[in-house]
Amino acid sequence: MSRYFITGTGTDIGKTWLACALLRHWRQCGRAPLALKPVLSGFDIASPSTSDAGHLLSALGRESVLPEIEVISPWRFAAPLSPDMAAAAEGRTIDFDDLVRFTRNAAQSTTEPILVEGVGGVMVPLDDRHTVRDWIAAAGLPCVLVAGSYLGSLSHTLTALAALDAVCVTVRAIVVNETSQSAVSLEATREALARHAVKVPVVAIPRNSAVSVAALAEHLP
Repeated sequence: MSRYFITGTGTDIGKTWLACALLRHWRQCGRAPLALKPVLSGFDIASPSTSDAGHLLSALGRESVLPEIEVISPWRFAAPLSPDMAAAAEGRTIDFDDLVRFTRNAAQSTTEPILVEGVGGVMVPLDDRHTVRDWIAAAGLPCVLVAGSYLGSLSHTLTALAALDAVCVTVRAIVVNETSQSAVSLEATREALARHAVKVPVVAIPRNSAVSVAALAEHLP
């Protein structure tokens, strides 16, 4: 079944763009996908439609309004910081067990495709003890690892892959999302990663390429 956790090598790497593109692709294929963004930092209550959760809802054909966002993003914080810091700024914490339970229940609630978008990169802290990696592992979901084509991405991506492998998280695909104005070409980045990540499909996505997203979907049954 198509249940995947969308994670990345870092923040602002294109997780939300990719998730939205996959959701639109599945809808065009006659599916009825779902999406979650359980933890959301940098949330502006005055502009919910511009948030990552708002974009996901738009891709699902739903209204990007606060009541809908509350359903798919229960843990929302105003500060654009790591979740542990953003929560602390509001005198709050993220209950890790509740987060895992919410994710598991949602993933089991449908036979249609469902995407769970993480926050930041693989090793971003959620609280004093847990990271996004722990969340993925505890939820029991395979993941899609989103990377960039910037200089340094090879090390970041292979480090993230090793971190996920260490806790037995299955990576279904590595997506190299083209970095604007990079000194390194998209294809060169893909080829280099493919030589090292030999067991994982590595898919290159030129900026705003629906064709490449369709090709990625072939690896996500």
